[in-house]
Amino acid sequence: MALLVLDAETKKTFQEVGGKAQTSALGISVVGVYNYADDSLRAYTEDEMSELEQLIMHSSGVVGFNIIGFDWPVMQPYFKNVKLADVPTIDIMVDLQQELGYRVRLEAVAQGTVGAGKSGDGLDAIKYYREGNMEALIKYCLDDVKVTRDVYDRGVEDNQVWFKGWEKYPVPVSWKPGK
Repeated sequence: MALLVLDAETKKTFQEVGGKAQTSALGISVVGVYNYADDSLRAYTEDEMSELEQLIMHSSGVVGFNIIGFDWPVMQPYFKNVKLADVPTIDIMVDLQQELGYRVRLEAVAQGTVGAGKSGDGLDAIKYYREGNMEALIKYCLDDVKVTRDVYDRGVEDNQVWFKGWEKYPVPVSWKPGK
């Protein structure tokens, strides 16, 4: 059993489904996963959710950024055998919010911690999906997975991450190695 790093992309925007209260209606376009067990990156499309469900069921836990408030509610309708809220989860955004008292964006944490940012934003992913540009969609999603993994790994190594605002600010964390 190994730790996974996960990021989900959607088919629709919040505006199209009636707001954040309808997160589960956004629909999955692709989910990117990094698996510490074999050092692999893989994208799962909507029709591969049962395979992803099995992987999650047999993992030691999952790391993500805003995974509790976004990815889990988006993915849950696709999963019949696991309640995602019960999966051991490290939500980097939630951990930092608890420490700081306010939310920070993945871009700010990635820039501050590993000196690299995201390759776009969630609206780009929806655009790629609608255009049928699965190659660009998968690349965008896996780039987010990699930067999330790199932030997590640095936090494990240094017991802190940084976010970039007007200055670079350290934030203590107590994450365990994924390997």
